[in-house]
Amino acid sequence: MKLILSLSLLLSSIAPAADWPMWRGPNGDGTTTESGLPEKWSTTENVVWKTELPDRGNSTPIVWGDKVFVTQAIEKAGRRLLLCFDRKTGRQLWEAGTSYNEAELTHATNPYCGASPATDGKLIVVFFASAGVFCYDLDGKEVWKRTDLGKQHHIWGNGTSPVIAGDRVFLNFGPGEKTTLYAFDLKSGKTLWQHDEPGGASGEGADKKWLGSWADPLFRIVGARDELILPYPGHVAAFDPTSGKELWTCAGLNPLVYNSPLMTPENVVIAFGGYGGMGVAVKAGGSGDVTSERLWHLPKVSQRIGSGVIHEGHHYILSDGGIVECRDLKTGEMLFNERLKGPGPSSQNWSSLVLSADGKCYASNQGGDCFVFKASTTLELLATNSLGERIIGSIAVSDGQLFIRGYKHLWCIGKK
Repeated sequence: MKLILSLSLLLSSIAPAADWPMWRGPNGDGTTTESGLPEKWSTTENVVWKTELPDRGNSTPIVWGDKVFVTQAIEKAGRRLLLCFDRKTGRQLWEAGTSYNEAELTHATNPYCGASPATDGKLIVVFFASAGVFCYDLDGKEVWKRTDLGKQHHIWGNGTSPVIAGDRVFLNFGPGEKTTLYAFDLKSGKTLWQHDEPGGASGEGADKKWLGSWADPLFRIVGARDELILPYPGHVAAFDPTSGKELWTCAGLNPLVYNSPLMTPENVVIAFGGYGGMGVAVKAGGSGDVTSERLWHLPKVSQRIGSGVIHEGHHYILSDGGIVECRDLKTGEMLFNERLKGPGPSSQNWSSLVLSADGKCYASNQGGDCFVFKASTTLELLATNSLGERIIGSIAVSDGQLFIRGYKHLWCIGKK
């Protein structure tokens, strides 16, 4: 049985072009159908508004209609919140959330509430890690919650975001000993199916062993069926989103996976690992173990935390060190890798790329610099724009404006 809103219709109907409903946008891959986006700004130039935030945070804002949403931890108070802002003025309209004061393992650079919200325009779903999954309406009223899923436990914390598709919510609950892909009913929060992975190795022991996937699932239509694609330690797999049945699996990734997957127009899945990473390309639509059908496999790639984008047969990504990489998707060959700024701690990049319809890439680094460069086979940097505060999250795009979450402020960049 198909979803109430078939995934085959998802890519064209989940949100109008003006909305950014999930972490990686309406298509789940960092792309927008908008062009002519702002290229130059500063702390004063082309700033529609900026709003002070109560604490630091790594999540990315989402936008729907006249509202902007962002998750926010108040660390000393043990609060985990969803904040709602007026899109035109930046004024905070409401907050909703929960308290969670139990100890939860994470990294010093990964504060709680690192996951971004997701909305279908009627309901908003947030993942507060060990505190649970919560669903609110657009006025901040709690609709349902799931506080029975267990604890998140990994030396680097969590950061996977919920994904809404039709009448369902999908969540990669992990990393850690419990690693489960859930499908929830959007209206009730009821578990429809779950897929369990082995999990484990949280990195606490003296041997420094660790594994885990921080990736979010990607939906694509492959022939006559829908596929839900998610990379795990050691392999990338596709599932039937209606039943949870594993459709195919392909080996070739390392134990740590930070990047969310991508798919080319030719239905080739691109998946990369992170620390000590590997890369793999394989055709979707297969059955069973398709490792022997890999198009290419890269035994070693640079450390990368943010996810990339695909444009005209090429893959673009920023490595942890703030280096732009461009690869030929047919062969996996590196065409260029060039540093945007630095080196130095402030040039580190954990944000994911956003690609506009006119072939421009947008990203930010931890020093607060936001970059705009062309998606081409040689690096052409168009602008470097500093906001003067730490930025970990990615840029959201909506109706000609950019929404950027820093450690101190939420920014709206563009024309008023």
